[in-house]
Amino acid sequence: MDILFVVPYVPSLIRVRPYNLIRSLSQRGHRVSVMTLWSDEKEQADVERLRELCFEVRALPMARWRSMWNCLLALPTWTPLQAVYSWHPGLAYQIDNRVAGNGLHSYDVIHIEHLRGVRYGLFIKTHHPNLPVVWDSVDCISYLFAQAAGQSRSVFGKLMTQFELGRTRLYEGRLPARFDHVLVTSPVDRRELMNLAPEGVTSTPVSVVPCGVDLDYFRPGEPEDREPATVIFSGKMSYHANVTMALYLANEVMPLVWHECPDVQLIIVGKDPPGNIKSLASSQMIKVTGTVDEIRPYLQRATVAAVPLIYGAGLQNKVLEAMACATPVVATPRAVSALRTRAGRDLLVAEDAGEFARHILDLISDPVHQRKLGRAGRQYVEQYHEWDSVATQLEGIYHEVIHPKSGIPGK
Repeated sequence: MDILFVVPYVPSLIRVRPYNLIRSLSQRGHRVSVMTLWSDEKEQADVERLRELCFEVRALPMARWRSMWNCLLALPTWTPLQAVYSWHPGLAYQIDNRVAGNGLHSYDVIHIEHLRGVRYGLFIKTHHPNLPVVWDSVDCISYLFAQAAGQSRSVFGKLMTQFELGRTRLYEGRLPARFDHVLVTSPVDRRELMNLAPEGVTSTPVSVVPCGVDLDYFRPGEPEDREPATVIFSGKMSYHANVTMALYLANEVMPLVWHECPDVQLIIVGKDPPGNIKSLASSQMIKVTGTVDEIRPYLQRATVAAVPLIYGAGLQNKVLEAMACATPVVATPRAVSALRTRAGRDLLVAEDAGEFARHILDLISDPVHQRKLGRAGRQYVEQYHEWDSVATQLEGIYHEVIHPKSGIPGK
């Protein structure tokens, strides 16, 4: 198939879902083209790596002033800021030129990533209504915002989600009917997205296509390199849900751990930590790395990976990546709600700070349990979250929208 991916940020090892879908589809023999936007030198370098995977990559610079201007124009409207933040008329022009050009660049299907990219999908369906377009919502953003508006510990995150919630619900609820197929990463997000549809509006199919993990890249390290008492939390630290998790872990869970085992170190790994996260490093027992070249070595060396998700949507990649590295995971129930894991066998689940701390302490004191849980986690992701299997499911959906009467299963 000739597939066009429109992604509002550069697919990379950080933006794992579009990157690995593109990689897997290309490896399976499809001709994949990508239209995307970059915002700094790091992302520009990611564009060059992406070219090695694709038939064609077109990437334009997205200046911050343009995103801010888009948001300013949207303020007096009912369009959510998320839906305009990554709008670039130049990219829309290039997409239109490729789709409506001289026939040399025809596509069998167009894949749109996230709410931030949805305006490009609407643009295509308006000007080329017969082209099959699949929108990968990834998460139900309204569901995420509803939680963040009440529970975020990031002041900016809380205010912004409160402001955006009503308009996002109104906007997001009407989107599934505009495309040929919609994707989400979890059954909960599917339910929440479909519940937003206005009465009388018939949605197109919404399928759960989970995230995978790169099992060749995220792999167990050498057993002797595993540190004896290190807890890792990883994630993009400009994201309000990650800020909330990190603060909860540092301020409510780890003091209980340190009370019994003061030598345990907490490492917070991820780009763009805000001031309240950076300030945690004033403690000798907390390290805040900021941007790192690779997350894998940190996961391979850590004793425990902590994922104390307070609120969120979709499937937590940080859980899958830690499990793939055979690092024992302790998580809240919400962090694993989209997985088929069994608590106590594949990972440990904690309802509150006290139980979370107890699980961490138990793992640190019991290397045999560490290794057993780590091996079980690795086996779980090998069984359920290999990217090639995810790409196979996505291929079926593409065939369904290209040949809607063929009866090829896509869900």
